[in-house]
This record gives sequence, structure tokens and C-alpha cells, in this order.
Amino acid sequence: MSWLFGLNKGQSGGPPELPPPPAPPAPPGGSGAADKPKDKWSNFDPTGLERAAQAARELDQSRHAKEALDLARMQEQTVQMEHQGKIKEYEAAVEQLKGEQIRIQADERRKTLNEETRQHQARAQYQDKLARQRYDDQLRQQTLLNEENLRKQEESVQKQEAMRRATIEHEMDLRHKNEMLRVEAESKARARVERENADIIREQIRLKAAEHRQTVLESIRTAGAVFGEGFRAFISDWDKVTATVAGLTLLAAGVYSARNATAVAGRYIEARLGKPSLVRETSRFTVAEALKHPIKVVKRLQSKPQDALEGVVLSPPLEERVRDIAIATRNTRQNRGLYRNILMYGPPGTGKTLFAKKLAVHSGMDYAIMTGGDVAPMGRDGVTAMHKVFDWAATSRRGLLLFVDEADAFLRKRSTEKISEDLRATLNAFLYRTGEQSNKFMLVLASNQPEQFDWAINDRIDEIVNFMLPGPEERERLVRLYFDRYVLEPATGGRQRLKLAQFDYGQKCSEIAKRVEGMSGREISKLGVAWQAAAYSSEDGVLSEAMIDARVDAAVRQHRQKMDWLHGEGVLDNEGRPVAAETQTKAANMGFTPPLKAQEELRPLQEVPEDSQNKHDGTPV
Repeated sequence: MSWLFGLNKGQSGGPPELPPPPAPPAPPGGSGAADKPKDKWSNFDPTGLERAAQAARELDQSRHAKEALDLARMQEQTVQMEHQGKIKEYEAAVEQLKGEQIRIQADERRKTLNEETRQHQARAQYQDKLARQRYDDQLRQQTLLNEENLRKQEESVQKQEAMRRATIEHEMDLRHKNEMLRVEAESKARARVERENADIIREQIRLKAAEHRQTVLESIRTAGAVFGEGFRAFISDWDKVTATVAGLTLLAAGVYSARNATAVAGRYIEARLGKPSLVRETSRFTVAEALKHPIKVVKRLQSKPQDALEGVVLSPPLEERVRDIAIATRNTRQNRGLYRNILMYGPPGTGKTLFAKKLAVHSGMDYAIMTGGDVAPMGRDGVTAMHKVFDWAATSRRGLLLFVDEADAFLRKRSTEKISEDLRATLNAFLYRTGEQSNKFMLVLASNQPEQFDWAINDRIDEIVNFMLPGPEERERLVRLYFDRYVLEPATGGRQRLKLAQFDYGQKCSEIAKRVEGMSGREISKLGVAWQAAAYSSEDGVLSEAMIDARVDAAVRQHRQKMDWLHGEGVLDNEGRPVAAETQTKAANMGFTPPLKAQEELRPLQEVPEDSQNKHDGTPV
């Protein structure tokens, strides 16, 4: 039982080890025993089997026999499981070695394929190089052959031309000689005939001159006799004399009346259909335009009213105000009321002219655009031209919106400004025609320097609208608007050679809107045109993000240059504020927006109560 107790104490590793059998005793006889034959049972010791049988009997009789057998069985199962785990690990290692071998083989195959591909490419490149060289050699040989053939042809042509020229010269020489001989023979023959017939020729000349003199004298005598008889008959008949005088009188009166009637009709037609010379652009069509473009005129007549703010980007408060003006103007036209005159001032490029056109189209009126700079060069004709403009405006059946751009060019102060007498008379004519509100035309003035207006002009203004530079939201809307108009639409339309690279368009527009702070709507629209020009100037016609950024940087530098010029002119101080209140308008004309602190300081000077706009206190609105 000792080996069983050894198992219970933690021994493992298979069946218990039996004690080694004792060595068999040496057979007697000494070395002579070695001479005897040996078999496999000769050294067997049965004592070990006896001890095992004795241990088995003791184990069967023990009360722990079953537990010992179970323990031995469990140990055997544990050993088998360990052997199976080792076998699994061995199999996994073998599989891993196979996978590693497969991977190595795949790497070798890939390297082999890459090397073969490289060699094929090198061979193909070499073959292509040889083919190009052969083609170049063939071209060179063909060129040399062509040049040789051309040289031979030129030489042949030159020889033929020389032979032809020599032949022609020889023929001309022969013809000249023959002609000289013929002329000489004819001259000699004619001289001989004239010498022989000189008496006959002189007699013929004398007879022809006498006949001609006789014919002229007879014609003069006949004409004098006829005219004298007719004049005596006309004088002797008083009825004919009276009728002739009356006819001449009526003829003169008819010519005079027709000339005056034609002038009156021309002035009438010009006043109603002809465009005055001061009007630069108008939506009204003339007779010549109607005859030249009838389809265009019909479409214009059939066009429907549009939104007054379509394509116009303004700040929300200003947008609300101008929309109220548009609605009021449209209702005024429909009810045939009196139109209100409007003054729009602010920096250039902020949408004043565009809104005036949209306002006229929205309200269903005709519009006419004139500039103040065209008035002064007219001199004495300015008064007549100004009256023609208002006479022409009064004949519009739909009502006319008269937009005067750069109005401060001729509507200056008469008391302080040094203006000529002709311009003063033209200004007085303008004041005379706009002294009362009209239901025929609506006056819209635009200016960058409204403080230069004459007070009488300010008195005729009913509504004042300030168009400031666009804010952050308006700049982003403008950038997106012109990006769609000048970049996206041509790129997606397929009609133009313009392509657009792939990037986030919305984010790019937002970044550009932050970078173009202080720019006007016109500057942003020019930026859109610059993007389109950059795409057209490229070789492949692709507009990239780098090209857009480059154009934006150039526009920003130009805008800063304008600001430096303003500082140099003394319009702004070192802190970026206008030097005086009246210079703020001059700064705005160059597209400058004062800092927020300066705006707060100048706001009391700008804001004028509505109740005080109609007071004649001598301060311009």
C-alpha cells in the first residue's frame, strides 16, 4: 500500500512505479555458467508479481480502493488531456509554420511579379524609345528628302521662269521693233497724203465753220422772236398776270406753312417718343427701336412686375424700409396718386442704381437714367435739354421713374459753390419742374456727397435712404450670389470652357466673406468676375481653391491701398476715425467703414428726427 499512499500525497504521472526486482543470484560454477545457453525466462524474478498481487489484494480489501482507482483514472485522463493539448499546440505551430511559409511564398511571388513587371516596363520603354528614334529618323530622312525635292522643284521652276521671262522679253523686243516700223511707215504715208490734200482739207474746214455760224444765228433769232411774242401776249392779258401772282403767293404760303407744321410735328413726336439727349438709359422704347426690334418690344410690354429686391442684397432693416417704399410706389401708381421723391446716398457700389431699376420694374413704371455730369458740358443748351426731359417724362402713360445718378454734380449750393451762369440756369429749370409733386414722374436722386446739395433740392426730397456697406451676413450672401452666377452656373451649364475643382464651396464662401470686410457689393461682384477670368486664363480651364484665394488676396491688397490713400489725403486720423463729420461721407465714397467707436461718436450727428426733416433751419438733411 505504500505506492498508493504515495499517490494520495500528490504523486502523478501514470501508474505507480514498482520497485525494481532484485538482481538474481549468480549461478554457481563461476565462469562456466557463461557457457550455458540463456533464454528470456532465465532471469525472470516472480517476486515482483507476488508483491503486486499482494498489493492488489490489500487494495481490494481497503476502504479507499474505489477512490484510489478513480484518482488513478483521473490522473490518466489528465495526462491524456495534456498530451492532446500538446498535440493541438504542435498542430497549431505546424499550421502557423504553413501559413508563414505561404506568406513567404506569396511575398516571393509578389516580388517576382514586381520584378517581372518592372522588367516588362523597362523593355516596353526601351522598345518605345527605339520606335520613337526610328520614327524620328524616318521623319528626319523624309524631311531631308522633301527639302531636296523642294529644292529641285524650285530650281526647275526658276529655270522655267527664267526661260519664260527671256522668251517674253524677246517677243516684246520683236513686237516693239515691228510697232516702231509700222508707226514710222504710217506717219510717212499720212504726211505724204496730207501734203497732197492740204487744199481740200482747208476748204472743208472753211465750209464747216460757215455752216455752224449760220445755224447759231438762226437759233438766236428764232428764240428771241418766240420769247418776245410770248412776253407781249402775257403782259397784254391781265387775267394771266393775276393768276400767276396768286399762284406764286399761294406757293410761298404753302412752303412756309409746311415747314412750320413739320417742325411742330417733329417737336411733338420727339417730346413723346424720342429719347432726350440727357437720358442715358431708359426702358421706354422709341419708334425706331420698335421697328428694329419688334419682338423685344412686345416681350417688354408683356413682362410682369418683378420683386423689387430680386438680386439686391441689403441689411434686414434697410431691406424692410426699401420694400415698404416699393409697395407704396406700386400702390401709388395703381391709384394714380402723387409720387414721393427719394434721395439715396452712401458709398459707391452699394446697390443704389440697381434698386432704382428694380423699383421701376416692380411698380410697373418706366425708368430713365441720367447723370449729373452730362448737364454742365451742355452750357446754354442745358435749360432746353432739362425741359425736354420733363416734357418727355410727362408723356409716359405708365409713369416714369427719373433716376439722377451723381446728382451732386449739378445740384450744388447756389450760395456758396462757384458755378457758372449756364449751370445755375439749368438748376433753376430743374427746381421749377420739380417744385410740386407729380403723378406723372417720380424723382430718385443718388449721391455720394449729399451735403453738397442746394437747400431747395433737400426741400423737394420726401424720403432719405442710407445705403451703407454690407455687413458680415450681407457679404456672405453677396459672395454666394456672385459665386453661383460667375462660377457655378458656367461650370454646370456646359456651354463654356470652365471647370471647378472639388472643395467645400459653402465653407470657402464663408471664409471669403470674413476676409473681404469693408468691401462694397460692386467690389465683391468684380471679385466673382476675377474668379471666372482666372479659370479662363488657365490651360485646362479648372478653377482651383488656390486660384480663388490668390484673387481674394489681390482684392484685399487693393482695398487696403485705397484706405492708405484716404489716410494720405487726411480724411482719417491715426486711429482710423474721420477727422470731421463732413469728411465721413468722403471716406464712405472710397468704400471705408469707420470703426464702431467712431460710429457711436458720429451717430448723433447723422440721425435727424423725422419731425425736423421738414424744418427750414438751414442745415442740410
